[in-house]
Amino acid sequence: MIGSIAALGAGLAVIGAGIGIGQVGGKAMEGISRQPEAASKIQTAMIIAAALIEGAALFGVVVSFLGLK
Repeated sequence: MIGSIAALGAGLAVIGAGIGIGQVGGKAMEGISRQPEAASKIQTAMIIAAALIEGAALFGVVVSFLGLK
């Protein structure tokens, strides 16, 4: 039972990260289309934000698997 709860937690973390990165990417594309001259700054901020979201998701997966004990 505990293993399935950990798997559910890991799945939720990954789904949340996917939604978050999708939102960041979509909003970055909107910003670039509105202001093409700021594309490099927007892209840099987007990559940093995506990396932070991915790190949080990895942390969630690790914590959920640590709950197996």
